[in-house]
Amino acid sequence: MGKGKKQKSDKDEEVKLVVRIEAKLRDAFIEACQEMDTTASREVRRFIRDFLTRSGKTDA
Repeated sequence: MGKGKKQKSDKDEEVKLVVRIEAKLRDAFIEACQEMDTTASREVRRFIRDFLTRSGKTDA
């Protein structure tokens, strides 16, 4: 591996999650994220982590 690159373990493997939502909802979400200087992916990951914490499934 090159300098500065962190080798990922199998546990850190990234995968895609496909979610169907209305176009207007998606567009509003993307716009809000841009206004807050964040990304949709980052906020969805944050939501999932928070949801798992609230539901007692913090082992993820």
